[in-house]
Amino acid sequence: MFERYTEKSRRVIFFARYEASQFGQPFIETEHLLLGLLREDKALTNRILRSHASVESIRKQIAEHTEIREKVSTSVDLPLSNEGKRVLAYAAEEAERLGHKHIGTEHLLLGLLREEKCFAAELLKERGVKLESVREELARVMAEGRGPELGDASPVEFSRDLTQAAMDGELTAAVGRGEELEGIIEVLGYRRRANPLLIGERGAGKAAIVEALAQRIADGAVPPFLAEKRIFVFDVQRARRLAKEQSREQLNLAMKAIGESAGSAIFFIGELRSLLSPTSEFFGLTNATGILKSSPLQGKVQCIATSTPSDYEECIRMTPWLDDSFHPVYVRPLGEEDTLKVLEAHKVRYEKLHEVSYSEEALQAAVQLEGRYFPQRVLPGKALDLLDAAAARVKLRQGIQPEEITEVQKRIHFIAHRAESAILNHEFEKARFYSEEEKKERENLRVLREKYPESTPPSVVGRQDVEAVIARWAAYPFRP
Repeated sequence: MFERYTEKSRRVIFFARYEASQFGQPFIETEHLLLGLLREDKALTNRILRSHASVESIRKQIAEHTEIREKVSTSVDLPLSNEGKRVLAYAAEEAERLGHKHIGTEHLLLGLLREEKCFAAELLKERGVKLESVREELARVMAEGRGPELGDASPVEFSRDLTQAAMDGELTAAVGRGEELEGIIEVLGYRRRANPLLIGERGAGKAAIVEALAQRIADGAVPPFLAEKRIFVFDVQRARRLAKEQSREQLNLAMKAIGESAGSAIFFIGELRSLLSPTSEFFGLTNATGILKSSPLQGKVQCIATSTPSDYEECIRMTPWLDDSFHPVYVRPLGEEDTLKVLEAHKVRYEKLHEVSYSEEALQAAVQLEGRYFPQRVLPGKALDLLDAAAARVKLRQGIQPEEITEVQKRIHFIAHRAESAILNHEFEKARFYSEEEKKERENLRVLREKYPESTPPSVVGRQDVEAVIARWAAYPFRP
């Protein structure tokens, strides 16, 4: 049935089935298809809806409209409702009308709009999304030679939407960075050189400042000229994999899409050296540096980059045009008081990762001893490294646990690895199976831990653990 569907459109239907199961619905309705579309093709939906507020409000309206029942197991193969079937039929007609061999996400969107009386179409119309306007947009994109599926030539292919991550509560609050944050916002409002370059030593927290900006945008606490912006983290490694595993033509199309993303996107490209290094050409990233050079200079796309002071001086010598594109914003290391607040903000995430808890004395020691014994290192980055290492050390002394628990943990790791591989290979049926198996094994693990409570004693990271790591690093030089 789905032979003509692109990978993206197949994943839309997979996610729609998942959404229906979470609501406890017996059929895949049009609103579930819309949720699948919002989840899978953010490039298309953001182009059409224009704002994340619309995306979040759609999900809220669907939840309010739906009679939520007990969740249906994802192993159950839910059928499409009659409206859902008509949407797929309309999508196929739209593809044929446009002369496209494959049915993509844009055709599914058109299909939803053609099923005029369905709930999904009503939600879209409320937000000003009309059938003819989407057709015109698609025709314009086709005339520009950017391919039949809007999402296929998208920077989303190798970037992370940081603003969406902020809306989803995935980011940790920034501490003591008000001055630098105001500096970035000021530069983004310039007419010329409106691209901030954060300059600071490694570990000073440059990326955290960009996350803080994404959080402010998500919270609506920015000037009007930034209110509709979204921050994308440009993933150089992902772009390199695209160049090697797929085709340079596809990468070039995506890079062209970056150059045409005026008005909505701010790209966080990380360390400048990663894009300006000689290996960029080998990996097919010459277009990336071309876009990086021309787009900020011409005011097409705004970028945020980072650099250490020494790398900045070298980059300016190597590529003088950088000074005409970027405006430096200097990032100072944090003091001990602010660093302690940063550690407290990150503590929950580290405790969850390592399955430990930190004493207040451990946090204080990480700040005080780090600066005393390793003054050349910059806070807060190195204090966070120290907390990470101290937790790993504590886990080593937890002792030998019962073989039953060990075997279940091995199975969980094995199943999780298989599930990840299945998702990467777009084998969603297998991924669903492994997901169910992992749930069963985790329940087994919970039961076993209740059976052997003495095998899982509470692990607390104390000051002595931090001191032990410091002593080891001093004896065996630690490479930051």
